[in-house]
Amino acid sequence: MRLIIFGPPGSGKGTYASRIAPKFRIAHISTGDIFRDAIKHKTSLGKIANRYISKGRLVPDKITNEIFKKRIKRKDCRKGFILDGYPRSISQVRFLEKISNTDAIINLSVPDWLIVKRLTARESCKKCGTIYNKLTLKPKKKGICDKCGGELYQRDDDMPKVVMERLKLFKKQIYPLVKYYKKKKVNIVEIKCNKLSIPPEVIVKKILKGLQPLL
Repeated sequence: MRLIIFGPPGSGKGTYASRIAPKFRIAHISTGDIFRDAIKHKTSLGKIANRYISKGRLVPDKITNEIFKKRIKRKDCRKGFILDGYPRSISQVRFLEKISNTDAIINLSVPDWLIVKRLTARESCKKCGTIYNKLTLKPKKKGICDKCGGELYQRDDDMPKVVMERLKLFKKQIYPLVKYYKKKKVNIVEIKCNKLSIPPEVIVKKILKGLQPLL
């Protein structure tokens, strides 16, 4: 099973993908994980990618594609994968088509107001990076990480104005990709989420039900 999950920032892509992957015994691959792994192992491509990431710039498609190509050749991808954060452009889509087929797209539809409310309520640990939410996932002690005792803070990209800009960028990037896959008649599982506190397990069940005809 080779899947791609699309959704705006804060829609729960990573959470759902991490729960779906074990169901099919496939790898959950996120763009962030790909870059961190390449940088950690100091690969030639990882070093180049780090030059962009360390400056807050987007990694060019050519580099991203090559790093991705190496990642899906690993053993854990033999039965397939679910992609989280890739592809992000038509050129990346076309590169992906050359090296792998896509069985289905999971498209998460979440209203802007809900995304803004979710992300602006997020807090991250300064030490370990664990993410909490003032509305749905509170730490046991206010302002303190449950795991390591580190201080919690709000990231700059979770500020209201920045969140709106991130949503605009997402729509500009992803809408053309969904349209492209629809024209290609790739299976698209549409999942709507209009509630703030809906449990991840509920959405996962909806996704699995949508994928059932492919099994």
